[in-house]
Amino acid sequence: MSYHLSFEFFPPKTIDGKANLEKNALLLMAEAPQFFSVTFGAGGGTREGTIDAVKMLHEKTAIPVAPHLACVGSIREEIIAILQEYKALGVRRIVALRGDMPSGMGQAGDLKFASELVALIRETTQDHFHIEVAAYPECHPQAKNAESDILNFKKKVDAGANSAITQYFFNPDAYFYFLDHCAKHGIFIPITPGIMPITQFGRLQRFSDMCGAEIPRWIRCRLESYGDDILSQQSFGLEVVHHLCERLLAGGAPGLHFYTLNHAESSLALLKMFNNISTPKRPRIKTI
Repeated sequence: MSYHLSFEFFPPKTIDGKANLEKNALLLMAEAPQFFSVTFGAGGGTREGTIDAVKMLHEKTAIPVAPHLACVGSIREEIIAILQEYKALGVRRIVALRGDMPSGMGQAGDLKFASELVALIRETTQDHFHIEVAAYPECHPQAKNAESDILNFKKKVDAGANSAITQYFFNPDAYFYFLDHCAKHGIFIPITPGIMPITQFGRLQRFSDMCGAEIPRWIRCRLESYGDDILSQQSFGLEVVHHLCERLLAGGAPGLHFYTLNHAESSLALLKMFNNISTPKRPRIKTI
């Protein structure tokens, strides 16, 4: 079985946060990931934070870096300038997203949809960038229905996306049904499952409410039953997510994309479980 790994970080805002990001990126570099990704915030300050984090990872690690780039609230010239800066840095992969409207901003900018951003990247940089886009096995929270959601996804693929990373989920059937739905619409790009380690129920609940990811009732009830016992939450969460990853890879998922929240421990613990149960060592990373 061959699969690739990737790890997602967010731009730190403090000196200590930058040191923490560097430390954890170096720990995860040992797992030979296909790339690190860095999230993108709307507005000047957070955009600069993304670029600074990309530069640091590019300089301190031997891993390719894939910056997130969101288009809502931006004008074409701003996006083109960012693309040119990344191109000059040697970046070869972009995660193209619609993004959320920045607080207090009344206009959506020149581009309203991720498919338009993908088209702009292709128009201005041709095939320089490998373009990742987002996919939603449990349906985008703002989609009218599953059919409209898959059609929006197809627009991104038709515009030139090479592959996709999903929102995190805990029901593997949602992923496999999503792949079947994609196939019926002629979508065959690699779609990598996004994996969220479970470390603290309260934080997971907040994230899931914001992004529309479903926490299955049986998982929610078990986590609630541990109360403030964080160690028990983490032990149970590790077991649940490990079995999820096993099921996904056994079913043919091309890889796993871990949402690290800038901490390596949970991702490394999951990968150690894979190494412990496998007779051969983890296969070499397969590049797309």
